[in-house]
Amino acid sequence: MPEIVNPETHHEKSDVNVRALLWAVVIFIIFGAVTHGLLYMQFNVFRQMFRGATNAPLTSIARPPDAAVPQAPRLQPFKAGNVPPNANTPVTDMDDMRAAEEKALHSAGWVDREKGVVRIPIETAKQLAVQRLAQSGAKP
Repeated sequence: MPEIVNPETHHEKSDVNVRALLWAVVIFIIFGAVTHGLLYMQFNVFRQMFRGATNAPLTSIARPPDAAVPQAPRLQPFKAGNVPPNANTPVTDMDDMRAAEEKALHSAGWVDREKGVVRIPIETAKQLAVQRLAQSGAKP
């Protein structure tokens, strides 16, 4: 059988223009870098505006020289200089509150003696809850 040959038909050399594809990638990377740079500069401008670096004063009333100290009555002691007037400050109040919560969480005591309501340590409460769940036959 003779071979069928068409001399006008031949193999294509390339389907993709690689040079154009690489230029598109380079342009995309440059565009992304420029966009990120502009957004970063815009963010810095907004940050300075909102922190008050470029804002005008909120009032035209002159600030009194002792404005660093709140007016009386002071609900919390105010630290004057490096020495607080007493040891009870917002920081120590938070520490005292957390210590009281931890004590209540890990010790037994009365909540309401007249009604017979008590408080038990959290670990004991967890064990009782697991025991009751096991006794009822329910799955956790």
